[in-house]
Amino acid sequence: MPRPRRGATFRAVTAQTPPSLLARLLARSTAIEPHELPAVSAAFSLFFCVLGGYFAVRPIRETIGTTLGSDRVADLWFFTSLGAVIIVPLYGWLVGRVRRSVLLPTIYALVAAAFVTYGVLFRTRPDDLALASTFYVGLSVLNLLLVSVFWSFLLELFTSEQTKRLFGVISTGGTLGALVGPIVTDLVVQRIGTSGVLFIGAALFTGAIVSQRVLIAIWKAPGGAGAGNDRAIGGNPFAGVALVLKSPFLLMIALFVVLLSTTNTLLYFQQLEIVARTFTDTADRTQVFARIDYIVQTLTVFSQFFLTGRIAKHFGVTALLVTLPLIIMGGFLVLATTGTFAVLATVLVVRRWGEYAFIRPGREMLFSRLDTEAKYKAKNLIDVPVYRGADVLVAQLQNALRAGGLTATGVALLGAGAALAWAGIGTWLGRRHEGARNT
Repeated sequence: MPRPRRGATFRAVTAQTPPSLLARLLARSTAIEPHELPAVSAAFSLFFCVLGGYFAVRPIRETIGTTLGSDRVADLWFFTSLGAVIIVPLYGWLVGRVRRSVLLPTIYALVAAAFVTYGVLFRTRPDDLALASTFYVGLSVLNLLLVSVFWSFLLELFTSEQTKRLFGVISTGGTLGALVGPIVTDLVVQRIGTSGVLFIGAALFTGAIVSQRVLIAIWKAPGGAGAGNDRAIGGNPFAGVALVLKSPFLLMIALFVVLLSTTNTLLYFQQLEIVARTFTDTADRTQVFARIDYIVQTLTVFSQFFLTGRIAKHFGVTALLVTLPLIIMGGFLVLATTGTFAVLATVLVVRRWGEYAFIRPGREMLFSRLDTEAKYKAKNLIDVPVYRGADVLVAQLQNALRAGGLTATGVALLGAGAALAWAGIGTWLGRRHEGARNT
């Protein structure tokens, strides 16, 4: 008996139940079909909790960075890269031996427990720089891994055609979480302090556990993509390295991520210097970072909900991958002529808006035609140690260049060149992906 294709379960349920008002509204305003609504809703909720929890506590990390200074942060990025190198084979070992229905909720539970632990420790040891440094490194490593794990599972749940229509809308859930998180932090940090914000983050990750279990139940339902497939992937925990090295397509995705990291890192260190110079109070800095966060997320929500899927469907993945690099190239050129906080903030907002609205969904779509092992092991290798390795190398490089006399203008021009190369790699990847779809 042939196995039902993915989405059959959702169709069977819908055939028995008339579409709800919400389903009809979503069908009219987005590219979601009524039978896809249960899975999209669960994924939307999960991403909201994950990014809501992360972005609620992210301003704490940024404040720690301004306190430590750029030189010390550059050193911490080495340990972040080292942590990424360690955590990916560990995750590869776990995903090779533990069922996804057990592993994925457990990951979110561990994050919630870690936030509670740090909340207690920060309350009793608020001036402990070693404790603050471990938090900075740990959150930086987990950030990329958590998002990569989320998308790896969705790539199993949805077909390649569905990813182009649905990933933009699902990304909106994460963006709303990333909007709500810093708004809450902005409103309450002066009253409840750092430890209180961490407890809020823990509560949101508890919600992520519930949402992940609902999504797994949909995935495992008879006729669904995971029916009879909830088992460990097996294989070598280091298989991602071999997969990337053997595939020109995966190598180019890795280079795309390296150039993305390069532009982000160059902007980040200018951010540290300008914000520290402009705002002297650490609580004011936390509020500034929180406000930048929710401005970005507000812009992104509209784009993801109404534009991302339509752009991918009508213009292809290439448009998603190339638009932002070209804009950022122009932003660096403008930044080269002035170093004010207002200009920097504008470039930061545009960069992060474009990354969340277009680059991230486009990158995930590139993996939609690959096998399960590539979706988990190669993808996480690229998303975490490759990304963080590029972070630390570029951080050390820019520090060395600045020590050697390179001006802020020179750094901005270097960023413009990296953005141009980034656009070129995005063009190659998008055309290769679209070419595979049409063959």
